[in-house]
Amino acid sequence: MAQPLDRFAAAAAAAEGLRLADLAPSDVLEVRTRNTRYLISTIALRDSRVVVTGGRFFPLPREAQLVGATLGGSAVKLGWIGCGFCLELLQDGQRIVTTRVREFRVIAGAGSLAGSPN
Repeated sequence: MAQPLDRFAAAAAAAEGLRLADLAPSDVLEVRTRNTRYLISTIALRDSRVVVTGGRFFPLPREAQLVGATLGGSAVKLGWIGCGFCLELLQDGQRIVTTRVREFRVIAGAGSLAGSPN
């Protein structure tokens, strides 16, 4: 019988996903969940700092740490976004977990969201 962590790893391996570290500094990531459209741009890849806009937690561009992808439990694939997984962010010490990601796309060379109007 497969253990929960083994199932999580298998689901992550089978899912379409993207490592945050693979984004160029000028890229913006559009992530659509069941409820929300998020726009994410990187500030510092080394510590996964991003600017996020979208949803009730980010109505205006706000800095956060993109922790990674989760299925709702304690397992997280760090620095990764995957279809079928929830996105986990930290903002001012608050853990924010989105609904499951339905799709994402990279908007190449779109620039930073910091200071942009919503």
